[in-house]
Amino acid sequence: MIPPKDELQLESIRRDVQSGLIDLLDPNLGGDFPDGDLRAHCEARVEKLVSRLGRGIDEEDRVRIATEVIADAFGLGPLDGLLEDELVTDILINAPDRIFIEKEGRLIRTGVGFRDEAHLMHVVQRLVRRSGRRLDERSPMVDARLPDGSRVNIIIPPLALEGPQVSIRRFAKVPFDLDRLVRFGSMAVDTARLLGCLVAGRLNIAITGGAGSGKTTLLNALSGFIDTGERVITIEDAAELRLAGEHVVRLETRAANLEGVGSVDASALVRNSLRMRPDRIIVGECRGAETFDMLQAMNTGHEGSMTTLHANSARDAMFRMESMLTMSGFEAPISVLREYLGSALDVVVHIERLPGGQRVISAISEVGVAEDRSIELREIHRFRLERVEDGIGQGVFEATGTVPCFIERLRSRGHAVPDEVFEAGELPVGGRS
Repeated sequence: MIPPKDELQLESIRRDVQSGLIDLLDPNLGGDFPDGDLRAHCEARVEKLVSRLGRGIDEEDRVRIATEVIADAFGLGPLDGLLEDELVTDILINAPDRIFIEKEGRLIRTGVGFRDEAHLMHVVQRLVRRSGRRLDERSPMVDARLPDGSRVNIIIPPLALEGPQVSIRRFAKVPFDLDRLVRFGSMAVDTARLLGCLVAGRLNIAITGGAGSGKTTLLNALSGFIDTGERVITIEDAAELRLAGEHVVRLETRAANLEGVGSVDASALVRNSLRMRPDRIIVGECRGAETFDMLQAMNTGHEGSMTTLHANSARDAMFRMESMLTMSGFEAPISVLREYLGSALDVVVHIERLPGGQRVISAISEVGVAEDRSIELREIHRFRLERVEDGIGQGVFEATGTVPCFIERLRSRGHAVPDEVFEAGELPVGGRS
């Protein structure tokens, strides 16, 4: 389809304005300005160029061209507006003109887009270069990070059959705390009280759930109950956790370079962290051999350590961890393996997304080892889905009446949990009267 004549004119003006910035943007051509001054110089240049070259177009189009040129030069083009919206948690680009966002738990198609695939690739390649990565046919997949910490995954042809695919996972500028999650309806007040005691009382916790269920958000919120004087080491594939405290050390894995060397995986970082005098170790996600090292840390005095993993339920999480232990080279009868797992882990917190996008703590379970040496999960709190109305899941939070074995350990450490937190029945979202 041939663009209308006026669009062709606007595109011609846009290209001419962009060409007029080359000397400013390329230091080799003499445009070597301090970072703080470069954008101001470019904006002034663009304003003059648009005024001169755009005499035949109206003011609205002149402003649009100037905005787009600056966004392409310094930002992410049409994505800039989406990135300014703090309620947007995911940006998904399926095609230059098909951009979706997740906002308040719902996927929405936006009205913004790139001019064409070349425009999309121009912005993507600049993003990749800023991250010190490479994206081409030899290396068609890449993970990168935006300056605000947002995580970006890009995959291009020949692996992506319908053109470049871009996924951006965003994180709140101010991490959520448990009070905010209670206000959002993600848990009952008594559940928040219990979780705070579990972390402050240095129990070992695994947070489980599906992709995009909010595991990292919850882990960040729970970290607020760690004493700021404790030395905490975080290990992640892509740095997302933001913990407060004077002794927080952040470690990040490294992929192999183009020659296939130089990789450092999470397992190696967990082993190294044991030499760094940690009080707690937090692994952003267990997905392989690091599971053994993480459980070993939990079993050797690093109480209060935490991790997350993908699983559809707390029970599935135990099966996954058993499999990952086996894959890591843990050679022992299955009964011994389960006893090792059950002795290391104290609690599993499962989080899931309901129909409609609401995220809820669906189960808190104590981990133990039964007499037959199998893993035993004792549910303490849970969410019961009652109905789905207009595509939105609704239900209630409940206490099961189970009083966990770890209660005495918490009390001995000065973190007494009120008995009412465990009384069977519905848990008011607004707290008890």
